[in-house]
Amino acid sequence: MRIGVKILGHKTPQRYAVRRAVLAAQTALSQEFPDLLVEIAEVRECSEIEKITPVVIYPSLVVNDRLVCVGRFPKKDEILIWFQQALQEEA
Repeated sequence: MRIGVKILGHKTPQRYAVRRAVLAAQTALSQEFPDLLVEIAEVRECSEIEKITPVVIYPSLVVNDRLVCVGRFPKKDEILIWFQQALQEEA
């Protein structure tokens, strides 16, 4: 099982905060799915971010090529729901 995650953010502290929430969600889900692999990529360049969303000042999150969160810091519980949806779509 694999989930691809892109953290969109121009500033490092924003990406770091979102990454921590993603990793916390991965840890919580790994008890149920021990073979789960979450691949995290950080998109830093404004031109690349703008290909996905016009919001570049605040962080956004993409899960399996689907934009799930725009312009805010997602909570771990929200990310868990998005991961579970991605796993259901994969099955």
